[in-house]
Amino acid sequence: MKGVILAGGLGTRLSPLTKITNKHLLPIYDKPMIYYPIETLIKAGITDIMVVTGGNHAGDFLRLMGNGKEFGLKHINYTYQEGEGGIADALSLAEYFADGESICVILGDNIIERNIIKAVKDFEHQGRGAKILLKEVPDPERFGVAEIADGRLANIVEKPAAPKSNLAVIGIYLYDARVFDIVKTLKPSERGELEITDVNNAYVREGTMTWEMLKGWWTDAGTFESLLRANVLVSQTGANNT
Repeated sequence: MKGVILAGGLGTRLSPLTKITNKHLLPIYDKPMIYYPIETLIKAGITDIMVVTGGNHAGDFLRLMGNGKEFGLKHINYTYQEGEGGIADALSLAEYFADGESICVILGDNIIERNIIKAVKDFEHQGRGAKILLKEVPDPERFGVAEIADGRLANIVEKPAAPKSNLAVIGIYLYDARVFDIVKTLKPSERGELEITDVNNAYVREGTMTWEMLKGWWTDAGTFESLLRANVLVSQTGANNT
């Protein structure tokens, strides 16, 4: 399995901080934000990693991380997303890198307390389809929300005004190699982007999407409020603990 970290976009919700650097290079306590998803993948045994970046500060990633030696890696792969075509569009850039293997995709601003070792192993045994991780949140309207019926994932609704559950789809996704064919069938949403929720619902419809509840805390860091929360949580309890 290969790992893909999506760290593009302009980070406009964190302006003016993002006028001078990429959002994913901002500090979370004592490390740049991008370090956390890299460590999440490595601790799950995934060491073949690509970072998809974009914007005006993409070169900063190379200056910071180089070839990945600091993480014990032989190298890190990079690719560049032009414009803001959405998460699924960014994912499509990793097709050549994936080379027919399954992938674990992490949004670059997602930070977790524990690890995803169990989810990765379960997906490897699953063999095909996809798997997502869910977490109960107080503000599900900010996220893709999972609707569960009789223990099965029935639907995912992106940022619903009236959520039917408080189960947020966190930004960690496991896909088989068919994900790139699914992305090619997508049409832009009202936001003009290719939505990762549409990718996930394609697997839901064919009955090959599974889910697990994430243990420990999770946060994104895409707003000033969540950026502060991430710093506080990491400073108090650490991240990517076993």
